Amino acid sequence: MIHQYKMNGYNIVIDVFSGSVHLVDSLAYDAIRLLDLGKSEEEAREELLKEKPEYSEEELRDCFSDIRELISERKLFSRDIYENIAGRLKQSSNVIKALCLLVSHRCNLNCSYCFASQGSFCGKQGLMSFEIGKRALDFLIENSGSRRNLEVDFFGGEPLVNFEVCRKLVSYARSIEKEHGKNFRFTLTTNGVSVTDEVIEWANRECYNVVLSLDGRREVNDRFRVDSGGRGSYERIVPNFRKFVKARGDRGYYMRGTFTHYNTDFTEDIFHMADALGFTELSMEPVVTSPEDPCHLTEEDLPKLYEQYELLAKDMIRRRREGKPITFYHYMLDLDRGPCIYKRISGCGSGTEYMAVTAWGELYPCHQFVSDPEYRLGDIWKGVTEEKIRDEFRSCNIYARPDCRKCWAQLYCAGGCAANALHAVGDIHGCYEYGCRLFRKRIECALMMKAAEAQQPCPVS
Repeated sequence: MIHQYKMNGYNIVIDVFSGSVHLVDSLAYDAIRLLDLGKSEEEAREELLKEKPEYSEEELRDCFSDIRELISERKLFSRDIYENIAGRLKQSSNVIKALCLLVSHRCNLNCSYCFASQGSFCGKQGLMSFEIGKRALDFLIENSGSRRNLEVDFFGGEPLVNFEVCRKLVSYARSIEKEHGKNFRFTLTTNGVSVTDEVIEWANRECYNVVLSLDGRREVNDRFRVDSGGRGSYERIVPNFRKFVKARGDRGYYMRGTFTHYNTDFTEDIFHMADALGFTELSMEPVVTSPEDPCHLTEEDLPKLYEQYELLAKDMIRRRREGKPITFYHYMLDLDRGPCIYKRISGCGSGTEYMAVTAWGELYPCHQFVSDPEYRLGDIWKGVTEEKIRDEFRSCNIYARPDCRKCWAQLYCAGGCAANALHAVGDIHGCYEYGCRLFRKRIECALMMKAAEAQQPCPVS
């Protein structure tokens, strides 16, 4: 399978199943296009002689010779060799490597677009006790097999509403990790309202990564990210985040925003966070809501969103060349040492190697399935008791999703988000098409940036 596109003056050809990305001239671009349409080399050569009289027959011979060489090296028109093993990849292990601990089913903000219903997850409010959290960590160790690095996310609601339990759980994990041959890596996701000097010191010492929620410009952030009295959060949280990031040094973090129908010019929010606030590690996610919600992204929004992604990519190239780069989460691609084929076929591991734990110790495939009785896997005492649900998630891969089979980006997204698919089409083996279209655009932009980097490497600082 081949995908070709032009962006920012570059002719880019992707060979899907080899993972090869080619930056080519216009002659090779059109030659590959004709071959991909099923033309023979002779037919393609004759057509190109008519279409491009500026090229000589010798140049055409050289072009097709290069194409044949790439084909022989399995870097162009390569075959799909993964389908026969896809169904076995997730069946071979019961290892759990990561938990999302919902330490708080409560929040101190009242964001109207919140998928978690302001922290309650469409259920009751409550806080995780230390005893429940402790048992969750023991459960993770017991089910992690020989895996050394274990990931734990403190999530909610707002986890800092239950900060003392977060702090005690990390202390407990540190006290037992060496005897079990494990290394816990903690992540904190926070809205910033309850960030204090104590939280900053603790998180910068103990958390492998922190995710800080901010939607960008004051007027954009304060449209939805408000407290129970309807007051915007920007003034309260921005000073906390700036202090947090300054103290964090070179440790991992990123600012996570959400864009909606009301700020389809979301690059302005990214640039605000970068230029006005000084943050360099950035993410901006499209809102996922029901079509009836006023902030729902529409079909009419797509051209503007595509334009914004291209604008961001070009601006990031400029910043990199000026020696002042920023990172955008969705443009992070490693073409040399990227995810293994297991991850590229099977995806995030929700419901198999990654699970969410509620404040009461229930297990769900991930935080977006919490409170859905059809997807309750079990609990942290008895473990996974609903194996049929786990088997359903084990079967998730790009070959189990009919729409993925014809998509050139299948080995970049691995089928996308199971929860979004369920909410969009009622089946975790389906696809959330709107999200797919945005994802494909982001990958095209990210690969274009790689092309630009290859032509003009980043200056040495």
